Amino acid sequence: MEQDTSFSKFGKSFQEDLCHMILNDRPFADQMFEVLDINFLELKHLRVFIQKIQDYRKRYGVHPTSKIMLSIIRTGLDGEPESVKTRIRDYYARVLASGTEPDSVEYIKDTSLDFCKKQKLKGALIKSVELIKSSSFDEVSKVIDDALKLGSDNTMGYDYLADFEARFVKKARDPVTTGWADIDDISKGGLGKGELGVVVAPTGAGKSMVLVHLGAQAVKAGKNVLHYTLELGDTIVAGRYDAAITGVELKNLAVFKEKIYDEIKDVQGRLIVKEYPTRSASIQTIKNHLEKLKRRDFVPDMIIVDYGDLIKPENSRKDEKRHQLETIYEELRGLAQICECPLWTASQTNRSGLNAEVITMESISEAFNKCFVADFIFTVSRTVEDKNNNTGRIFVAKNRNGPDGLVYPLFMDTASVTIKVLSQTGETVNDIIQKSSKDRLDALKEKYQVFKKEGGKK
Repeated sequence: MEQDTSFSKFGKSFQEDLCHMILNDRPFADQMFEVLDINFLELKHLRVFIQKIQDYRKRYGVHPTSKIMLSIIRTGLDGEPESVKTRIRDYYARVLASGTEPDSVEYIKDTSLDFCKKQKLKGALIKSVELIKSSSFDEVSKVIDDALKLGSDNTMGYDYLADFEARFVKKARDPVTTGWADIDDISKGGLGKGELGVVVAPTGAGKSMVLVHLGAQAVKAGKNVLHYTLELGDTIVAGRYDAAITGVELKNLAVFKEKIYDEIKDVQGRLIVKEYPTRSASIQTIKNHLEKLKRRDFVPDMIIVDYGDLIKPENSRKDEKRHQLETIYEELRGLAQICECPLWTASQTNRSGLNAEVITMESISEAFNKCFVADFIFTVSRTVEDKNNNTGRIFVAKNRNGPDGLVYPLFMDTASVTIKVLSQTGETVNDIIQKSSKDRLDALKEKYQVFKKEGGKK
C-alpha cells in the first residue's frame, strides 16, 4: 500500500490511537466515517476492528460502547484468521482497556481528517476530469462541492437515538476529598471533576485559609493542585500549605524548616502556586497559563482561585460590577469543565455577614446570581468571640449532589491552618438566628438595668 494513500507514514501508534478515538468519540466517528476508507489503515487487525464498528452502527443505528465492542471481540470474530483475532484482542487489552485517553488527541483528529478529506477531494477531481469531457459542468460543481462538505464538523449535540448506549455508561465524578468526613458524606465524596465550589465568608473570616486546607487535603491525597493567588504572595501561600500539611504553626516555619521538608518531600501530589497582582489576571490569563503548564506535563487535578471576585473582568468599562462578577463565575465553571477537574474559589459577603452567627445566601455581596452556576457553596461565619475561641460555623448553602441547608460547628486554628468540621449539634439556621436575637436582646436589657441602677448616669 503506497504511503500517500494510507496512514502508514504516521506510524502504528497513530493508527491505534485513531481507532481508539473512533470507538470512544461518537461525534468524531461520524465525521471520520464520511471520509474514511478502511484501506487507509495499514494494519489488518485495525481494518477489521473499524469494520466491526461500522457494521454495528449500520445494523442497530447506534454507536457501540466499549463494553459492546469487548463482547464483539470475544464472540463476533468468526471467519477471521486466528492471527488477526489475537492481535485485535491484544490491542483491546493493551490500548483500549486501559481507560486512558490517547496523547495529542487534537493532533490525531486534525491530521486524520485532513488526510481523509484530501483523499476524497482527489477522487472527486479525478471523477471531474471525465465529467468535463462530457461538458457536465453542473455535475462537476456538485461532485467537488459534495467532496468538500464531507468530514466537516456536523455535531448537533447529544443525539437521543444515535447516542442511546451513552446514557447507560456510568460517568465517574472522580471527587476530590475536602478532608472533612461529614462534608464528603453529603457531597458524595467531595467536589467532582468539572464542578465549581465556592467558599463564602466576610473579610477576615479565613476564606484563604479554607482554600489552602482544601488544596492541602488534595495534595496529601496524591493530586496535582494549581493554586492561583490574587491577593497574597506565592511564598506566603506556600507557607500556609506547609502549616496545613505538617501542623507546624506559621510563626515557627523557619525554626522547623528541616522537619517540614522531611515531611513534604514524601507527599505524592504536586503543588504549583501562581501569583498575580489583584485584578491583573483575567480568565484568559489563567487559560494561557494552564496551556504553558500542560506543555510542561503538569495537568491539575484541582484548581483553586483565591479568589474569584478579584479576577479582572473582560469588559470592565461596559458592564456593571454585578454583571462582571456573574460572567467571571460562569467562566470559572466553564474552566472547570474544560480542565475536567474540580475548581474551588471564594466570594466575599456584604456587611451583614461581618459578625453574623450564621451566613446565608442573602449575605453574598454584589451579585447573588454569580453563585447560580456553582455546584457546592458553603459559608464560614466567625464572630469576634469565635475567633478568640478558634470556633465558627459552616452553613451548606447549596449542594447539587446531596442535602443542603445544614449547619456544622467549626474548629479553626489559623495559627497552624488547622480546620475541622465537627458533628452536627441539631441546630438549624432559624434556631441560631433566634438565639442570636435573644442574646442581643438580653444584653440590651442588662445594659438598661445597669443604666437604671446608676440613676441614668453614664
